Amino acid sequence: MSTDLLSTLSQTLLMGPGPSCVPDPVYSALSHPTIGHLDPRFIGIMDEIKGRLQTVMQTRNPLTLPISGTGSSGMETCFVNLIEADDPVLILKNGVFGMRMADLAQRLGADVDELEFEWGTPVIPDAVKEKLARKSYKIIAVVHAETSTGVMNPVAEISRLLADTESLYLVDCVTSLGGMPVDTDGWHADAVYSGTQKCLSCPPGLAPVSFSDRAISLLKARKTKVPNWYLDLTMIINYWDGDTRAYHHTAPINMLYGLYAALGALLDEGLDQVYARHKAAHDALVDGLNHLGLSMAVSEESRLPMLNAVNIPNGVDDAGVRTALLKEYDIEIGAGLGALAGKIWRIGLMGHTARQENVDRLLSALKTLL
Repeated sequence: MSTDLLSTLSQTLLMGPGPSCVPDPVYSALSHPTIGHLDPRFIGIMDEIKGRLQTVMQTRNPLTLPISGTGSSGMETCFVNLIEADDPVLILKNGVFGMRMADLAQRLGADVDELEFEWGTPVIPDAVKEKLARKSYKIIAVVHAETSTGVMNPVAEISRLLADTESLYLVDCVTSLGGMPVDTDGWHADAVYSGTQKCLSCPPGLAPVSFSDRAISLLKARKTKVPNWYLDLTMIINYWDGDTRAYHHTAPINMLYGLYAALGALLDEGLDQVYARHKAAHDALVDGLNHLGLSMAVSEESRLPMLNAVNIPNGVDDAGVRTALLKEYDIEIGAGLGALAGKIWRIGLMGHTARQENVDRLLSALKTLL
């Protein structure tokens, strides 16, 4: 018999840009017996997941549910349901995931404008205001927590610029949800998406989304069919809502068990306590890195607590350090992407990973390696 590769896996400390460490109760939930996706017991779990997501996403939107797919499927769900050909769309871009938004909108035939900002710096609201004064857009899209750079964008300030417009506000919260406040209703966000594998501490495979009533009205008024059958919310909502559930696709049942448990753990700890834990772990990491002579790539006021961009010192072998951390210490950190490749390390403090003992373990290993 061939070697069982699963037996070679270890409890790696995941401190990269995702996935994050998964706590034992979530693993336990995943192992529960698989039942039918229309079983009344499973419908009850689905309803509870919706309610828990509404609490974590700070929204009353009835259309709040996890899409069957990773975070990128959440992004695609928002765009394919809201965009039709030639729709004017503005993408506020300062990293890889803003680039992906623009790419997807272009593939759908939208009239896409991109307002780009230097990587490692946030979107500047005054520049957005000037852009909006010159043209009206159906959708304004921005990444709340840009995973490629460690930058927090001012989504609340951008929201205020849209208050007197007809534009829909679309926000990527893949990295932020569960690690810092995501105020969907307070931001007047019309479409928000995330992923389970970051601060929710659940394996990758689901993408929470939330649509406002305004976004649903636009969806129902489409002139053309949603171009992606699998992600068509006009059909998916009939599976997730109402007294009679209509089959659309076979849901990833055990993954939803995991999300149910992960959201439960988050709410049991308390959202304010969870956010404080992420901030405390971030502060401890920054302080420890400073003592090692390492600097942060993002200015303090714009840093994310859960994704830390660290400048790689001159003469230090980027890949060599990351490889040694994994092979010798069983710790994973991330490399820079795009324009920041080879210039930064991306150190994740997401969800269950965001704990003092994990920060100490990484700092000790880096001290030895450097």
